[in-house]
This record gives sequence, C-alpha cells and structure tokens, in this order.
Amino acid sequence: QVQLVESGGGLVQAGGSLRLSCAASGRTFSSYAMAWFRQAPGKEREFVSVISWGGGRRDYADSVKGRFTISRDNAENTVYLQMNSLKPEDTAVYYCAASSVFQLRITPGSMNYWGKGTLVTVSS
Repeated sequence: QVQLVESGGGLVQAGGSLRLSCAASGRTFSSYAMAWFRQAPGKEREFVSVISWGGGRRDYADSVKGRFTISRDNAENTVYLQMNSLKPEDTAVYYCAASSVFQLRITPGSMNYWGKGTLVTVSS
C-alpha cells in the first residue's frame, strides 16, 4: 500500500508559479513511476506529467510542456511539479498518482494509487 499526500496548491495570478509536492509513504517509493493528473470542473481527469522510477524518463502533456517540470527525490519519498507561467486554464484539482509501470502519456487507469488532490486556481 502507498499513501500519497499532495500539497502546495493555492491561488495565483496568471503568469505566476507554484510548486506542488507529493509525499509518499508505505511501500518502496522508488519502485513506482509517479505522475500528476488534473481535473477541472465538469471535465475528465487528464494527464499532466509522468516520471520514471529513477527520474531518467519524463513526459508532459502538450498543454504544459515548457512550463511545468516534474522531478522526484527518492531519498525524501517525494515527487514535485514545478509550474511556471500559469494560465487560467491550468485551474484544476491536481492529483498525484503512483504506478508499477512507466508509460508515456500514462492514463488514469494505469495508476495503482492516488492522492486526494490539491486545488490550483489561476486568476486572470
């Protein structure tokens, strides 16, 4: 079992930055690929970014590429999402998730564990 707790969400103006964190506990963190998804009101949950076990492989949704950066610290059992140049359309609940497999553009159905999410609101 893996427990995931997100933090770092909040209200920010367009053009600003936020850094999300996801702290993991339970089974070996470094055994899992980690991903961020987001869900805006009335929309389906969508892929944002994924990082492999050792951090050597990463993938991003086209909508965030060049603005968001995913990273992980296996010693601290934490994965991060640095979000720069935020836009109002980035407003959503952001979820951290863990998967025993790594896939580019990984889908929600491939994830084994989920956090409860953290709300990011970007004002125009």
